[in-house]
Amino acid sequence: MERHLKGMANHYRIEILLAIAAREGITLEEIVRTLGANEKTIGEHTRRLYQAGLLDKKYKGKFVEHKLSPYGKTFVRFLESFRRTQ
Repeated sequence: MERHLKGMANHYRIEILLAIAAREGITLEEIVRTLGANEKTIGEHTRRLYQAGLLDKKYKGKFVEHKLSPYGKTFVRFLESFRRTQ
């Protein structure tokens, strides 16, 4: 659990998880456009989310599609329920 919590402990990582939840199969380039952030920054955060077991990646040519892992889906539900209570 610590690995998963540390994996999402950043505002960009939370935004990335929510963006992927809204559009499964989104590429890194699309995440960058959606969040309006630097590609290297978002690439590093997606790497950390993947290492934490919150994302799955699928390689399609030169693009990488991202989707939530089962743990990632659980954490997104938590984030969404937390946002509703604020």
